[in-house]
Amino acid sequence: MLSTPLAAALARRDIHYAWVVVAVTFLSMLVSAGAVGAPGVLLLPLQREFGWDTADISTAMAIRLLLFGLMGPFAAAMINRFGVRRMVLSSLTLVGGGLLASLAMREVWQLILLWGFVVGFGTGLTAMVLGATIATRWFVARRGLVIGLLTASSATGQLVFMPLLSMLTEAYGWRTAIALLCGLIAVAALAMLALMRDRPADLGLSAVGEVGAASPAAPAGAILSAALGALRDAAGTRAFWVLFATFFICGASTNGLIQTHLIPLCVDFSVPEVQAAGLLALMGIFDFVGTVGSGWLSDRYDNRWLLVWYYGLRGLSLLYLPYSDFTLYGLSVFAVFYGLDWIATVPPTVRLTAERFGRERANLVFGWIFAGHQLGAASAAFGAGLSRTALQTYLPAFATAGALCLLAAVLVPLVGSRAKPVAAAD
Repeated sequence: MLSTPLAAALARRDIHYAWVVVAVTFLSMLVSAGAVGAPGVLLLPLQREFGWDTADISTAMAIRLLLFGLMGPFAAAMINRFGVRRMVLSSLTLVGGGLLASLAMREVWQLILLWGFVVGFGTGLTAMVLGATIATRWFVARRGLVIGLLTASSATGQLVFMPLLSMLTEAYGWRTAIALLCGLIAVAALAMLALMRDRPADLGLSAVGEVGAASPAAPAGAILSAALGALRDAAGTRAFWVLFATFFICGASTNGLIQTHLIPLCVDFSVPEVQAAGLLALMGIFDFVGTVGSGWLSDRYDNRWLLVWYYGLRGLSLLYLPYSDFTLYGLSVFAVFYGLDWIATVPPTVRLTAERFGRERANLVFGWIFAGHQLGAASAAFGAGLSRTALQTYLPAFATAGALCLLAAVLVPLVGSRAKPVAAAD
């Protein structure tokens, strides 16, 4: 492994190896984001080639999003037990294998199996808890900033992949776009194999900003008992259910709706597919800025009130969308305001989870909260597709998501002021 000599070389330059871990994790999450977001670009090409309707394809998308979320708490327990490197390599292998096999699919059940179950399970092995795990294990200082950076990897994945996949699909077909994703997944797996370490203590280091000796690893325990035990303890608190409900709304108004259905919605209003994919890229630019900025702010201000602003602005932007007339100017205004807080909600939510449930259990509890996020995403992915098939329009789904975001802004203060961690091993 390159990590030991590289850590020593960086230490001589007063650079902590944690930043290498962040870079490798960023790359892994970036290519995974490309795999998760690809169906939003490929939905229409699949319809044209195979004749599948929107509801059928949305079923596969909903299963993928649902598994991505429901695996979260168990993924956290498996990361604690088997280590970050093994779990990420397993995840990338499954995702790459599922995408590679999909090059030969011909029937809708194959789409559901490969893009729904295989890719959903593969991405779920790390899910969003990977970034939370790295931030809480390797950082005490600058934790919010790191969560923002790692969360923004999905925005960067959008920025890099969505327009590129759209152009490749238009020029060479959707299979070429999938083949590119498979190659990039292989590159990320090699970087993870060579450079990732599970904890600072593996290299004789303390976390960034930690005073004293390196923190020992908490006993991992059995996977099911660790995940379910964290749920049992957290479920007795109001804070957990408020965070779960608001993150459900977060998922319903982002991955499940915009990432999956924005391009088909724009096409319904005569916006070309490549231009609509460019709109997602513009959102990605502003979301990268907004999410990193959110991480910085979450280290300095009350995270509850940050979430009030984020959900409120997101709700207003979604309610504005039908009135944009789907012109270049109107859609650009939407992309800027919506993009700034697409996933800016994650750093404050992770910090609130760590504050209330303890550093060692933060990834387990956040896994359950993230399951709520993906339940919302799956509901919106299927519900919006059903709306398009049954009502011939997506607009009711977008209006509902906007109203739910305003509700989330009202719910967030109910988390309450900072409390002693619940059953924590901090």
